Amino acid sequence: MRILALDTATENCSAALLIDGQLHASEELIERGHAERILPMVDALLKQARQRLSELTAIAFGRGPGSFTGVRLAASVTQGLACGAGLGVVPVSDLRAVAQRALDLPAAPLRVLVCNDARMHEVYWACFERGPDALATAVDKERVGSPAGVVLPPAWRDGGAAFGAGSGFAAYPELRAAMPGSVSILSDRLLPRATEIARLAVPEVRNGRLFRPEQALPVYLRDDVARPAAAGH
Repeated sequence: MRILALDTATENCSAALLIDGQLHASEELIERGHAERILPMVDALLKQARQRLSELTAIAFGRGPGSFTGVRLAASVTQGLACGAGLGVVPVSDLRAVAQRALDLPAAPLRVLVCNDARMHEVYWACFERGPDALATAVDKERVGSPAGVVLPPAWRDGGAAFGAGSGFAAYPELRAAMPGSVSILSDRLLPRATEIARLAVPEVRNGRLFRPEQALPVYLRDDVARPAAAGH
């Protein structure tokens, strides 16, 4: 199995190549310029692994939610590469990618609440649990809204330990303060990256759940991406 993964949804621009279990990865923290960096990253990884794009099994990408421009870039680059090489694509949630990073950390619990900064005093958020295959599994749908609107699912209200992760906890201190005692903030600096996106795509590829290139579509969670921030925010 040979999977190329890429992600440009946040300031962490990244690409990864998973070849028969061996991972090659590249990432760079940049505020802008993802469009100029992502294709050279991909080319460098292919050369490093001595692979041609047409020899791969599939292309996975961070489909959002995240930066409007960044999520759209990942989808369009994936469409172009996959169409030219005749490959299927696998969309992977950027929130799920953060959850996977958290679950892979030492002594991580079985539950992770991911809150990523959505700007405009909002967060993208979702809850995940470690599945039987050790991969992050969504408990409920992904949402976007004010930090005050983040709540744990009913199944988590038994007092079992959970971790919070994602840039939203750094951006909005009130979010951290509102968490119940059962939630420990694991990291407010974890960002999605192609490494986890490649891993999360493996079962999809193995089970033939591939999309056509033109179906590599971004997920924004909100349509009013150009809405101005409220006064004072």
